[in-house]
Amino acid sequence: MNSPLPIAAASAQPVKVSFEFFPPKTEKMQETLWECVKRLEPLAPAFVSVTYGAGGTTRERTHDTVVRIARETSLKPAAHLTCVGHVQGEVDDIARRYWDEGIRHIVALRGDAPEGSGAYVPTPGGYGYAVDLVRGLKRIADFEISVAAYPEMHPDAPSAAFDLDNLKAKVDAGATRAISQYFFDPAVFLRFRERAVAAGITVPIVPGILPVTNFAQVQKFSAACGASVPGWMATLFEGLDNDPETRRLVAATVAAEQCRALAADGVSDFHFYTLNRADLAYAISHILGVRPR
Repeated sequence: MNSPLPIAAASAQPVKVSFEFFPPKTEKMQETLWECVKRLEPLAPAFVSVTYGAGGTTRERTHDTVVRIARETSLKPAAHLTCVGHVQGEVDDIARRYWDEGIRHIVALRGDAPEGSGAYVPTPGGYGYAVDLVRGLKRIADFEISVAAYPEMHPDAPSAAFDLDNLKAKVDAGATRAISQYFFDPAVFLRFRERAVAAGITVPIVPGILPVTNFAQVQKFSAACGASVPGWMATLFEGLDNDPETRRLVAATVAAEQCRALAADGVSDFHFYTLNRADLAYAISHILGVRPR
């Protein structure tokens, strides 16, 4: 009898997952987020993170969401923090608030310029770049710090080598983990991981997985952030604009196959960009062998 398809077999090694949420803007969105949090909580993720709007626009909502997760669930929340829109003293105060609330994990990012303001320019008196923020956080307290990695290069980087050097600098400054920008071709991540190891980067590099529910939206966003969208994906989602149920099934299949391919190459940690929707992340985690405790 033939062996089962890889997609049907549990991962041969223990898998750890983590999930990313964004802070809600309305009461309805708050309910949706909390439904997502409670649905994923039984999977006992390594951590969950909460994003931070461009220019610090969601600062208080991010803080409130992180603190609520810490107080009302068994989850370990990580707060996103960026360099944009704050002087160093303000960022330091935010970090101290988190530490005082028992939050020990920060996702330290440069951040994006506010929409319509043009190219990124460091805030006067602020931390210029993520590496500076990592150093500043380590001066304040012994935070666990995650940083961003870009398998296909940050769109503002002059070269792939420069971008990798920047990641190495963030790790040398005290980062304990890198979480990748999403990608769709597993080979892209695996090549990047090889280059990172060759450059002396020894911290875990966790692939960021984005289950695609709106293909047109992902195409638009990917063009801005430098993530390539393979032509075969367009073919898979063709004709499904008005068929959300089939889109979800296709999205789950694509992301699950992506994760299984990575697991076959020794990847054991996965970070899911949930978009505050639990169903796909939960299903893919199940396929990877992550079940409620």
